[in-house]
Amino acid sequence: MLTAAQLDRFRADGFLLLPGFVAAAACDELRARAEELMAAFEPGARRTVFTTSEQARKTDDYFLDSGEDIRFFFEEADPTIINKLGHALHDLDPVFARFSRTPAIASVVEALGIADPRVLQSMYILKAPRVGGEVRCHQDATYLHTDPPEAMIGLWFALEDARTDNACLWAIPGGHRDGLRAKFVRDGRATRLDVLDPRPWDDARLVPLEARQGDLILLDGLVPHLSYTNRSPRSRHAYTLHVISGAAPYPATNWLQRTTPPRGF
Repeated sequence: MLTAAQLDRFRADGFLLLPGFVAAAACDELRARAEELMAAFEPGARRTVFTTSEQARKTDDYFLDSGEDIRFFFEEADPTIINKLGHALHDLDPVFARFSRTPAIASVVEALGIADPRVLQSMYILKAPRVGGEVRCHQDATYLHTDPPEAMIGLWFALEDARTDNACLWAIPGGHRDGLRAKFVRDGRATRLDVLDPRPWDDARLVPLEARQGDLILLDGLVPHLSYTNRSPRSRHAYTLHVISGAAPYPATNWLQRTTPPRGF
């Protein structure tokens, strides 16, 4: 699925866009299924907010126990609007499972050198028009750390067109070679953010990763990336998978812990 030139590009930049990886009909099916799940969801009095700015302080049991469930998280700016669904859609919902485990995806992960790949988590991310919240610059390996960090890969599927005006991804080319800056650590039921390198990200190096519906963006676990608030009148839906190597240690300090091992493809 990947040419030598594409692999070289991924290793150099820390990300790679694969145009038209998924059919538009498959993207539409996933969006429709997410709408069904949200329509059936009845939120309680407490609504857990998704945030990358204060994740350690706002982590609660609903979040910590979501690794083997489908749970709903709300916008920080407007807690009546759902921001994302996670984190076991790929295991528990037949539509998401069918989308997540295809020979094409397995082939790409294999080409990237992930030994004994296991699908650890999935997220359906909504960037609602006008209010879809900012995701600050971060590395996925901060929140899902493996030993070594290269044993984890992110796959970001554009379910709708993602442009600069409706909050596409931005990333720092080559930033994955600068090392891990922080680690989100779980200790029992508590969490904290351990800062390993306090240097701020060089925002001047960020480049937009615009994508059309059906495109796939591969993300090295160490590449710094972000998305801005969606100020446009258009939504920006995306689906992400994080795959780890079953041959690499997955420390107990990770926030996401499962009672059963994650499955492969």
